[in-house]
Amino acid sequence: MDVNSFFRTLNVKMEPSLQVHMKNVYACVSMATLSAAVGAFIHVFTGILSGGILSALGSIGFMMALMNTPDDGKNTKTRLGYLMAFAFLSGLGLGPILDVAIALNPAIVPTAFFSTCLVFTCFTLASMFSDQRRFIYLGGSLMSLLSFMTLAAFLNIFMGSYLLFKAHIYLGLVVMCLFILFDTQVIMEKRRNGDRDYIWHSICLFLDLIQVFRYLLAILADKEGNKKKK
Repeated sequence: MDVNSFFRTLNVKMEPSLQVHMKNVYACVSMATLSAAVGAFIHVFTGILSGGILSALGSIGFMMALMNTPDDGKNTKTRLGYLMAFAFLSGLGLGPILDVAIALNPAIVPTAFFSTCLVFTCFTLASMFSDQRRFIYLGGSLMSLLSFMTLAAFLNIFMGSYLLFKAHIYLGLVVMCLFILFDTQVIMEKRRNGDRDYIWHSICLFLDLIQVFRYLLAILADKEGNKKKK
């Protein structure tokens, strides 16, 4: 598909108002990703702040603040500030797993990041160019899978099964890729129904992106660890 046919298809699939909305959503996701990268950098390379329970609680607090501050057209800067703070603390919370990955092989981090960007872009475009609402119906199945995975991860704390851990990280990556498909189409449908809150919509895709990055880090770190054992 050349550039001209790409934009022609985009104009057919998405009306102009939806295109503007999605541009705003992805702009927010990009800014949030940059803010998260700053948080991760501070944890890894400075001793100013460290990821942990406090950063997790703080990120939840800012997400709740954003949720409870409805968009009125005048508080955009405040809500963007909440989003950036949430993303920053989310990146800070990635610090411990980044420490492990860097200790094994520093190349794991950029590999996981660029792989995440590629996966996110591919699945987002697949969702945007697919038949409308095709992936919206995945919601119930994805939530059931997520609940099952959460229970399995909790049980594995006591079982300590490496096989279950490996199944969890690979299945988790697949589930989060499907969530990108699902959340993209849900956001598009919400906008078509009059919901213009692109800042809140960006939270869903940012969380998907963070989770894909986390699972890719875990997979690459696991592979690197197995290499060093041989």
